[in-house]
Amino acid sequence: MKKESNQNLDSDQIAPTHSQVGEVFASKTIQDDAVFGEIQEGDTNYRNVSWIGTTALLIKTQIGLGVLSMPKVFDTLGIIPGIVLLIVIAGMTTWSNWMIGVFKIRHPSVYGIDDVGRMLFGRFGFELFGAAYTLYWIFTGGSALLSISISFNALTDHGTCTAVFVAVAAIIAFTFSSIQTLGRISWLAWIGTACIIIAVFIVTIAVGIQGHPPRIDGGIPLSDYKLVGNPTFVEAMTAVSTICLTYAGTPAFFNIISEMRDPQLYNRALAICQLLVTVIYIVVGTVVYYYCGSHVASPALGSAGPLVKKVSYGFALPGLCVSAILLLHLPAKHVFIRILRGTRHLTGQTTIHWITWLGSTFTIVTAAYIVASSIPVFSDLVSLVGALLATPLCFQPMGCMWLYDNWGPGRHQKSLIWSIKVAWCVFMILAGFFLTIGGTYSSIMSINASYKKTGGSAAWSCANNDS
Repeated sequence: MKKESNQNLDSDQIAPTHSQVGEVFASKTIQDDAVFGEIQEGDTNYRNVSWIGTTALLIKTQIGLGVLSMPKVFDTLGIIPGIVLLIVIAGMTTWSNWMIGVFKIRHPSVYGIDDVGRMLFGRFGFELFGAAYTLYWIFTGGSALLSISISFNALTDHGTCTAVFVAVAAIIAFTFSSIQTLGRISWLAWIGTACIIIAVFIVTIAVGIQGHPPRIDGGIPLSDYKLVGNPTFVEAMTAVSTICLTYAGTPAFFNIISEMRDPQLYNRALAICQLLVTVIYIVVGTVVYYYCGSHVASPALGSAGPLVKKVSYGFALPGLCVSAILLLHLPAKHVFIRILRGTRHLTGQTTIHWITWLGSTFTIVTAAYIVASSIPVFSDLVSLVGALLATPLCFQPMGCMWLYDNWGPGRHQKSLIWSIKVAWCVFMILAGFFLTIGGTYSSIMSINASYKKTGGSAAWSCANNDS
């Protein structure tokens, strides 16, 4: 077991060592990290993400075109219950994300959610959490590849076979997700975040100026927005699961904080991320739903007409590419570190290092490409995977993490504050199970209904998916 140390030495702080004859020379070791081990000059320095870069990475794991699913959520729940539930889930996930920072600082040797699983439940938890994490991001990355193909189709008026666009998206994702460190990807994350926010607000502003839903069969329908909805249980759980998925970057936050130069600044980045994302969700969801009601276009970027749709997709395309890059880099890094952790090859520029790293990115991107291209009813399947895998990685482990650190000391000196915190953790665990079970059930019902209606989509289809 490596010594848990959160100390990071800059290259100009290299400690001197003494040879047997007494001469002093500079050691090549610039850092000894609890996860990445000894990092020497010329090695890959993973611990190089600033708090500003961390902010971009945290935001980009959560915000994408999924923000435009908010009008549908509000259509199901109504504007008032929709906003209330969104704020509640934002608060719950913010606590979960905060707990990640607390736990990481207390246990520097933890790299990912699988390490938490090992601490809580032994080898079984390690394998279960690791598999869930990898599978979730593969499916989410596959969804990002499809989003890129939709953008290409919108911009080119279906200029070629959609399967070709998906393949091009996979090539782009492999090329840039093979960048080794999040420190280098963080500048891409800022570009991607800015592009997505601009694209979404172009549509939002245009819908407000337009003042009515998109045309249907040449006519202009009236907005049928509802302040309070009347959903069935399945409809309500689908809407709540959608909100949970828009905050489901949580499983990756461990991996991001592990590459920060100063993890003590994580909370600053987290606060900016959660506040910005929540405000955007509320503003975009409310404005678009108020003017379009249930007639919001799908994809929602088409809600303000064909011209605005192309303009918004033009801005969104770089952001969608960055989403695919980051979402596929994360599971590839997880696999890479699992294979080489504890060896010199993890940071050293060796042949084994490069073969393992490029093999990991290629395997993950290929898996995402196959999943995105070959599975019918893909969008509903992503929702199922999100409910089944992402939700239990966002709520239950964090409640267990607090209990792991505080149950023993606290139960000997019980206090009211300690009891309230225990009750909160129990609530998070139970709420997580409820959302997992309810979301999984509603997703299965949705897949069944969608398949009966459309028969699913063909594998490697050339059909236009921008409709």
